[in-house]
Amino acid sequence: MKKLFVLLCILLSFFSSSAQFDFQNQGENQNMSPVSWEAKVEQQNDSIFSVIIIADMDEGWHLPSQKELALDENGPIPTYFDFKYDETVLEKIGKTSEPKGITKFDEIFQSTLTYFLNVAKFEQKFKVKKQNGNLDLEISFMICDDEKCLPLDQKRFNFVVENGKLKTTATKKIEIDSKDEIKTKALKIDLKGQDNFNVESEEEKDSNFTIFLLGFVGGLIALLTPCVFPMIPLTVSFFTKGARTKRIGLINAILYGFFIFVIYLLLSVPFHLLDSVNPEILNNISTNPILNIVFFVIFMLFAFSFFGYYEITLPSSWSNRLDQKATSVGGFIGIFFMALTLALVSFSCTGPILGSLLGGSLTADGGATMLTFGMGGFGLALALPFALFALFPNWLNSLPKSGGWLNTVKVVLGFLELGLAFKFLSNADLVEHWGILKREIFIGIWIIIGIAMLLYLFGKIKFPHDSPNQKISRGRMFFGVITLAFVVYLIPGLSNTSYANLKLLSGFPPPLFYSLYEKETEGPLGLKAYKNFEEGVEAAKAANKPILLDFTGWACVNCRKMEEQVWSVPEVFDVIKNDYILISLYVDDKEKLSEDERFNFQRPNGSVKKIRTIGDKWATFQTLNFKNNSQPYYVLLSPDLKLLNETIAYEPSSKAYLNWLKTGLENFKTE
Repeated sequence: MKKLFVLLCILLSFFSSSAQFDFQNQGENQNMSPVSWEAKVEQQNDSIFSVIIIADMDEGWHLPSQKELALDENGPIPTYFDFKYDETVLEKIGKTSEPKGITKFDEIFQSTLTYFLNVAKFEQKFKVKKQNGNLDLEISFMICDDEKCLPLDQKRFNFVVENGKLKTTATKKIEIDSKDEIKTKALKIDLKGQDNFNVESEEEKDSNFTIFLLGFVGGLIALLTPCVFPMIPLTVSFFTKGARTKRIGLINAILYGFFIFVIYLLLSVPFHLLDSVNPEILNNISTNPILNIVFFVIFMLFAFSFFGYYEITLPSSWSNRLDQKATSVGGFIGIFFMALTLALVSFSCTGPILGSLLGGSLTADGGATMLTFGMGGFGLALALPFALFALFPNWLNSLPKSGGWLNTVKVVLGFLELGLAFKFLSNADLVEHWGILKREIFIGIWIIIGIAMLLYLFGKIKFPHDSPNQKISRGRMFFGVITLAFVVYLIPGLSNTSYANLKLLSGFPPPLFYSLYEKETEGPLGLKAYKNFEEGVEAAKAANKPILLDFTGWACVNCRKMEEQVWSVPEVFDVIKNDYILISLYVDDKEKLSEDERFNFQRPNGSVKKIRTIGDKWATFQTLNFKNNSQPYYVLLSPDLKLLNETIAYEPSSKAYLNWLKTGLENFKTE
C-alpha cells in the first residue's frame, strides 16, 4: 500500500504540474534545464585516456547516483552513462567512477537514496587499441528537487580517436549569419496594445470534457466487443465468490476496476514528456505526412482485423507472464497484474478504439492533456462494470448472453475504422497539397463505406465469423436505418451548392475550398484570405480596414468547425467579408520555402530552429509574438499592428464570436 500511495502521489503531482504549465515559460525556456553537462578528455599515458563528465546543478536541485535500486526500493531512475564504441578500437577499463554523494532517507520515495549536489564529476577510463575510431556517449538522467523529479532527459557527446589519441569533437552548431539575424528579427512584430488586451487565450474548457466523454463512449463500445464482454461475469464471479469474505471480494473487484483506469491513464504519460520537450512537437506529429500515412495503414489493418480476416494481438508470452505474476504474487500487486493482463489480452479489440482516440486527440490540437482526459474516460468506462457488478451481483442476470451480436458490433467498428483511416490519408494529402483526396472524393469514399455497412447490416454481405443463417435482428435494422440516413445526409456534399457544407461533420472532410469544382478564392467559404502576413498587412493599410489574423492548419479539426459552423452564419460571414482583411496562416503547411526565404531562427535562449517550410515560419511567428501554439487562434489587429480585442481560440458560439468581432471593429473606429 505504501508503494501504491507513492505511485499515486507521483502521478497526481505530474498531471497537476502538466495542467498548470504556463505556455509563456514553455516557449521561452523549453531548452533550459537545472543541470548543465560538460565532457572532456584527459590523457593518462600513451594509450590510457580518461573521459571526464561534469554535471553542474542549479541550487536546490540534485542528481541521482548511478546506484541501481533494489526491487523493494522506490526512487528516481539512476543516472546512466552509455558508451558506444568499436571494441577493436577502444577497451573500457573498469566502471564509470563517481564522487562520494549524499546518502539519506528520502521522505517522498520512502527509501534511502544517494545523490549529488552542486557539482558532480564522473570519470571513465579507456585504452586506445587502434589509431582511428569513434566514441559516443549518451547520458540518461533525472534531475530532482525536494518536491519532484523532472522527466527523464538525455545528453549526448561525441569523441574521436585520431592517430592513437582520444579527443573531444566540437559540438556541431548551426551557424547564424547576417541573413539569419535579419530574418529572425523580422519575424518579431511590433505588437501594440498588450497592456489593454490579453494575448494569451484561455484554452477551450469544454474540449477536455468533450474528449473525456468521447473516451468514455469509446470504453463503453469496447465493453461490447468479444474480447471484453465475456470477461465481465467471469471476473466479477472470481472476486465475489473466490474471496474469503464478501467484503474482501467487493474491495478486490473495485480495486481491479481502479487499476484498469490507472493503466489506461498511464498510456498518455509519454505524450506529456514529448509535450514538455517541445511545445510544437505534438502538432508536428499530428500533421507529419509520413506518420499520417502510417496511421492510415494501421487503421486499414485494424479494420480488416475487425472484419475477421485475421487477428492482431500482442505476444501471448506477455499475457502469460503477467498472468503467472498475478497468481504468484497475490494481494494488491497481484490484482494490478490481473488488470494489466486484461489490457493486453483485450488489445485486439481495444487497440483500434484507442488508436482512434489517439489520432483524434492529436488532430484536435489538444495535446497531451486532452489525450489524458480521453484515456481517463476510456479507462473509467472499461473499469466501471467490474466495480458495479461486484456491488450489485444480481445485475449479472440481466446481461445479454454472448453470441453473434458481439461479432456484429466488431464488424461495424471495422467499417468505422475504415472511414477514420481515410481521415489520416486526407491529413497527409492536405498538408502536402497532393490533390488526391479532394473534398468530394473523400465524401464519395465515405458514402461507399456507408453503403457497404448498410448491406452488411441487412445481411447482404457476410464476413468470416458471421453465422451462415443469421436473422436480421431489430438492433441491426435500427442501425441500418441510421446508416441509411447518414449516407443520404452525405450525398449533398458531392454537389457545388450551399448544401455541400455538412456542418455536422465539420473538421472531418477536407475544407470546402479544397474541391474538384472551380472556386473563386482559396479562402474558407469563398472569402478572400491572404496567406502571407506582410501582404495582408499591406492590403489592410490600403483599404484602411482592421485585420482578422487566423492561425489555422490544414489538418486542424476545430479550425474547420469554426469555418463551417461559425463563420458560415450569415451575420458573422458578412462582418468578416466586408469589415475585415482576413489573413490565414497555416502552421502545418509542409510546402518548402524558396532558398532565399529559408533561414535559421535563433530563439531567445540561444538555440536554433531551422525554418524550411511555410508551416515552420508561421508556427514560429505565432509562438514568438503571441506565446501560443494552439489552432485555431484569432487575433484582431489594426493595420499598424495594435491589438483591438482579447485574442481567442475555439469559440463554438456564433453569437459570442460575432460580438468579439464587433467589439474589435468598434475599437478600431474609435482609435
